[in-house]
Amino acid sequence: MKLRRYVKPLLGMLSVTFSLMLGWSCAYWLTSIFYEAIQYHPHELTNQLINSILGFFLFGCSIFFVTRIKLVKERQEKFLHPMIHAMKMMAEGNFNIDLSYYRNQFYGRDDHPYYKIIESINHMADKLGKMEEMRQEFISNVSHEIQSPLTSISGFAHALKKEDLSLQERKRYLEIIEMESIRLSKLSKNLLRLTSLESDDLTLKRKSYRLDQQLRRIILANEPQWAEKEIEMNIALESLTITADEELMDQVWINLIHNSIKFTPKAGTITVIAGQTANGQLMVKINDTGIGMNKDSLMHIFERFYKADKSRTRDAGGSGLGLSIVKKIIDLHKGQIQVKSELEKGTEIVITLEQF
Repeated sequence: MKLRRYVKPLLGMLSVTFSLMLGWSCAYWLTSIFYEAIQYHPHELTNQLINSILGFFLFGCSIFFVTRIKLVKERQEKFLHPMIHAMKMMAEGNFNIDLSYYRNQFYGRDDHPYYKIIESINHMADKLGKMEEMRQEFISNVSHEIQSPLTSISGFAHALKKEDLSLQERKRYLEIIEMESIRLSKLSKNLLRLTSLESDDLTLKRKSYRLDQQLRRIILANEPQWAEKEIEMNIALESLTITADEELMDQVWINLIHNSIKFTPKAGTITVIAGQTANGQLMVKINDTGIGMNKDSLMHIFERFYKADKSRTRDAGGSGLGLSIVKKIIDLHKGQIQVKSELEKGTEIVITLEQF
């Protein structure tokens, strides 16, 4: 099998070399007859140039006629037609193609042009197929998330038309409509934000600012939420300066602190620590005594629309996009995010960032 790998390319090179030699021999022979007929003997350099041009012309003609031979054409079409058909299928949105039979024809000849083309087509079909699955899943998730609040708004708006409703019932229905409208608005904003973050045109607006002051500001801005649940906030922030996109990093800390407040029960504890690691990186740790997550949930928490506990996140108005946005922003800043969690014991999130 290894010998076969080298024999065919060698035969091909010999065939091309022989064709060139034959072309030039014919060129010399024809020009000699022509010169004798007209009794003309050009300069040696001119003679070499004319023979070379005529030799290449004859070589090209021979290749042209060889490719027109039925056996050669059939062999080319045997491999080219399936590839063309596969590309047409992909253009129509069908990425379930299989060229393994034709690839096996070149077993052990990875350097063959046809083998490389087949591998490239298979790779492209696989990637496009996965992208299409993600697109379909994304559309399905968006449709599901939008449909839920719209159904609630429509149902309670219809119920408000009843004339025998008490003032208390009417007020409760209006509160539900307002809550679902806010959830729909948040979903729309998060989708737009995520699309913006994934855009190739996004440019980070980096500047130097105090990270500890940013964290303190966001924690204080959320005081009504954690104070209402009587959550104890333990804060330990060193004086830290970072060069980053402050607006995007605001979104990171807001989403993480909101999550901690949301899933920490009444009279629980949230700890926020910011400092510098031994290798000079900035580290922010957010720890809570909330409901926690199991190992399976930890594997998927950064996926769009993923919810570890759908019933509790729906009651809290979550869309499953918050942590996807956080992960994307941290990645854009070349940072890392690690999550540790245990059911009923809480969650710890550690983010490390470069200072500059």
